[in-house]
Amino acid sequence: MAVARAAYDYVIVGAGSAGCLLANRLSADPKTRVLLLEAGARDDYLWIHIPVGYLYCIGNPRTDWCYTTDAQAGLNGRTLLYPRGKVIGGSSSINGMIYMRGQATDYDHWRSLGNAGWGWDDVLPYFKRAEDNWRGSGEFHGAGGELRVEKQRLSWAILDAFRVAAREAGIPAIDDFNTGDNEGSGYFDVNQRGGWRLNAAQAFLRPIRSRKNLEVVTAAHVTRLVIEGTAATGVRYEQGGLAHEASARVETILCAGAIATPQLLLLSGIGPRAMLASHGIDPVLNLPGVGANLQDHLQLRMAFKVENTPTLNTLARRWHGKLRIGLQYLLTRRGPMAMAPSQLGVFARSSPHHARANVQYHVQPLSLDRFGEPLHSFNAFTASVCNLRPTSRGTVSLAAHDSRVAPRIAPNYLATSEDRQVACESIRLTRRIVSQPALARFRPKEFLPGAQFDDDEALVKAAGAIGTTIFHPVGTCKMGNDHDAVVSDRLCVRGIGRLRIVDASVMPTITSGNTNAPTMMIAEKASAMILEDAKRSTQCAPRETEAALLSPV
Repeated sequence: MAVARAAYDYVIVGAGSAGCLLANRLSADPKTRVLLLEAGARDDYLWIHIPVGYLYCIGNPRTDWCYTTDAQAGLNGRTLLYPRGKVIGGSSSINGMIYMRGQATDYDHWRSLGNAGWGWDDVLPYFKRAEDNWRGSGEFHGAGGELRVEKQRLSWAILDAFRVAAREAGIPAIDDFNTGDNEGSGYFDVNQRGGWRLNAAQAFLRPIRSRKNLEVVTAAHVTRLVIEGTAATGVRYEQGGLAHEASARVETILCAGAIATPQLLLLSGIGPRAMLASHGIDPVLNLPGVGANLQDHLQLRMAFKVENTPTLNTLARRWHGKLRIGLQYLLTRRGPMAMAPSQLGVFARSSPHHARANVQYHVQPLSLDRFGEPLHSFNAFTASVCNLRPTSRGTVSLAAHDSRVAPRIAPNYLATSEDRQVACESIRLTRRIVSQPALARFRPKEFLPGAQFDDDEALVKAAGAIGTTIFHPVGTCKMGNDHDAVVSDRLCVRGIGRLRIVDASVMPTITSGNTNAPTMMIAEKASAMILEDAKRSTQCAPRETEAALLSPV
């Protein structure tokens, strides 16, 4: 097959949260030629932009890779749908829109692991740089950036009461989750503008579409990196049945996310020697950490029937209720159609021995058996609770030597005694909150998992039955200096020159909250490092000591 070839300064793989921001920053210099490749289509599907449209985007092959996990022992042998955005804007086009940075100690921990420049004080300026927060500019927030952060445009009596109940249970109210300590309860801030979703494409690509030096190519399926000697020189991709090769004069940058980035490295011969050999892949570099260290937040979806208050279950059940909801959004951009999937957040300690908040609630005025199925016919709310810092570690590996075959995803949920203990504590804490006086008038009655699950053994089994991903995979190409690290603290792939990774896969440990904002921060900081390195002509170069350590094959 003939191969069409073109040359650029930077080739970016993946137009998601990181890729869109990075393309914006690197193409700001009109003399720099940038190519942004996206396997999905453009974000011209209406349901991407209406907040409630995530219901029609997740599980839809038009916008979602539609991955599934391997059967998970910790989930009683269940497999899970594992959504990842396959569209311009990536997962920011189908996610919950929640703007959440995590805790200052998350980043200080990264720095303590030997990752210079990644402490809270180091990264806060990069969070602020792109931000346009409704609070305005200040110590913790930026104004005037591309990424709008707004209050939610809704109110629910059951959520207000849950917040009061949390306070009665000893969890304080908080006005801002994003100042470094998010312990407390409050409504989430969201990436919306006037009741519309603001994805990474709207924020970072639309304003610069007139730049002649930025080329955005959709339906571009990258099949492998091009490696010459010990350096990456570009990528090969397919589009419309034609083969293409894009060369990068300065750097190739992977922004494909915690699932697709390790898959692409493995298909290119970079990864654990044994795995490459098992698929007949010509090895380039033995890098054991590629695809390892997968971390995700497992949410335990507890649900409670209620009385004396409407919830979305009944409001959206009949045609006239749906009509009223639709008209409210059409006329005011408010109401259920403007809702993020989760509205009220609570960060708490599942037991007193935790030094800081270690669980997060996403509380919703609705209930359903599982995502994609109809709402229940009775009024209810869901209090999903997740362990913020799981100790279980999973893997992403190849299912076949074929870029069109989805990789194997094994999150390994609830594999450690610590995670099982936190799951038990979380269910008990939820019950304690729901039993407070503020919720008494609604007569909440637990039906998921059910009050009959009480002792630790039963609660672990129940957690396995109701647990599901909250869509936060990270860590599969972690930064660091240890044997399993894949990138340096400048996000350069160890042992391969001119190749950088800029996405959630580089997180050494998961942040204490939703991961979209931290991923954008990583891209903002990376853009500064990339431009600095280019000015000094010190683009990612493999050090001899690294190459020896990693045993190239």
